[in-house]
Amino acid sequence: MRLSRPSFQTLRPVLASALLALALTAACGRGDAEAPPEKDDLIVARVLDRSVWASDVRREAVAQGLVGEGEPLDVKSELFRRVLDEVVDQKLLAAEARRRGLDKSALAQRRLEAVHERILGDMLVESVVSGAVSDQAVERLYQEQQRRAQTTEEVRVRLILSHTKEQADAVVGVLGQGAAFEAVAAQRSVDDATRYSGGDLGYSTLEVLPAAYAAALRGQAPGAVVGPVQGEGGWAVLRIEDRRLETPPTLDQARPLIVRYLTYEGVRQLLEQLRGKASVEVFLNPAKPAAQAPARPGPVKPAPAVPVAASPAGTVAS
Repeated sequence: MRLSRPSFQTLRPVLASALLALALTAACGRGDAEAPPEKDDLIVARVLDRSVWASDVRREAVAQGLVGEGEPLDVKSELFRRVLDEVVDQKLLAAEARRRGLDKSALAQRRLEAVHERILGDMLVESVVSGAVSDQAVERLYQEQQRRAQTTEEVRVRLILSHTKEQADAVVGVLGQGAAFEAVAAQRSVDDATRYSGGDLGYSTLEVLPAAYAAALRGQAPGAVVGPVQGEGGWAVLRIEDRRLETPPTLDQARPLIVRYLTYEGVRQLLEQLRGKASVEVFLNPAKPAAQAPARPGPVKPAPAVPVAASPAGTVAS
């Protein structure tokens, strides 16, 4: 199953700002510290009389890529304790920054505003995408792709590879006398990747095989031996073991790809709608803030006179 990924350069990974959400909470201290952020949440620590919840630690682990979105994190695990220590450190650093008044600077306010906007944007994306990526939507797209998919034939091939054409001709002669292909492959093939499995290349479509092999095998029935065929690695003798229609992926196998496609498609459509409604101006040559007008010049004062040294008196020649 092949789903084209939408091309939209402004897309961000969904919920990628969980770490920033934690940092904002620590830095700003907004909201009721004792209200559980999630259902059945647990208090796992207290820092300066403020609660640290299990969900805070899990969001930090997700932000660092240590666990997947929606994946549980056991509060008794070593990973949880390590991430909890990092969350505690972050809260201590944020509290000290507030004590020193660093949160009052214009730079801090600007950065906190940017974090706040990103969190709100991600929450909007989460709410919109959660409706688009439903079990019904996944199954509907899977069935649609199944209807459009073109059935491809796969072939199972065995290989005996030789360095020279004379060696490959000798292999054909031995096979013609009734020798088992698998045994000859184990004895004479120079392809170490397949010789110990009787030359078995497994199932594949002709498109993924070397062009010379595919040309020789096209139209051949199971059991046919073809070659010698010259390829990049030497001279090949091939036998077709089986032909079958390519097995399409199951719904469970295709689900991760479909969910990813629906997620990006949902975000793309949302951003297209928002950009279509909003007035957005982009300045590729940003204008600098207007410089302060120079003070109006006053009257020009005459330059002070520079005293000139008097010429020495003329000397009398002796």
